Amino acid sequence: NMAASNQWVAPEFVNEACLHIDQGRHPVVEQVIDGAFIPNSLAMNTEQKMLLITGPNMGGKSTYMRQTALLALLAHMGSFVPAQAMRLSMMDRIFTRIGASDDLTQGQSTFMVEMTETANILHNATDQSLILMDEIGRGTSTFDGLSLAWAIAEQLASLNAFTLFATHYFELTVLPEQWPQIRNVHLSATEHEDGIVFLHSVREGAASQSYGLQVAKLAGVPKSVIQRADEKLQALESQRQEPTETASLDHAQNHNAFQPDLFSAEPHPVVQQLGQIKPDELTAKQALDLLYELVSKSIQ
Repeated sequence: NMAASNQWVAPEFVNEACLHIDQGRHPVVEQVIDGAFIPNSLAMNTEQKMLLITGPNMGGKSTYMRQTALLALLAHMGSFVPAQAMRLSMMDRIFTRIGASDDLTQGQSTFMVEMTETANILHNATDQSLILMDEIGRGTSTFDGLSLAWAIAEQLASLNAFTLFATHYFELTVLPEQWPQIRNVHLSATEHEDGIVFLHSVREGAASQSYGLQVAKLAGVPKSVIQRADEKLQALESQRQEPTETASLDHAQNHNAFQPDLFSAEPHPVVQQLGQIKPDELTAKQALDLLYELVSKSIQ
């Protein structure tokens, strides 16, 4: 009844690796929003298996990602799907890193939860997995976050999984130049009469801006704060000292300041020696003697 009344279609499973959705819709959001739901398409195959998604907050990035995962899940359940057509290959798992909260009972911060979930994805995803990554790296300093997001995106590209990677780090939009399997897409918006209109339409290429100040204004942030933020934004963009995703002002004013690395200490001599050992070339007597030697070094 749901499929018939809401114009759902039967998905088609194929042998070649692909995920094609023609005019897909979110099965829940389209039922509860006021007005028409804007459908969007998706095309991924062996040559292009990762979408780098940019665009403003409230622009529809998370909805687009979630509806992709829901349609894939519905298809694997044997259900019809809310789309004009859908063709896909079999997937082994769906991994998501969307939203996080502090786990106070375990003493874990939002960022720790985010990194734990990311680690699980990086260790367990395959080229038959579907991965959703939403705004990775925003729980730490700007340069740490950008660096982590960059390295994580490259690792996901090397895994060659079906990946939707949403980010406000516009620096990442150069990745398709080195990774042909990555494609830039963006959720569109336009400014109108000193405001912003979200079009909720997925288009090719990277977004031109994030509209962060306009979203803050819509949320009711005082006008004086918006004006001050705009002044700082203009200064930061002219200096080009800070990535565009956050306004870490102190760091931006002195971006060359030394940041101590907690993990940069010289390795222990025992660790260095262990890295040079070839176990298959040792006799039992040599291995035992070496063990006593390492123990004596470890307690010095």
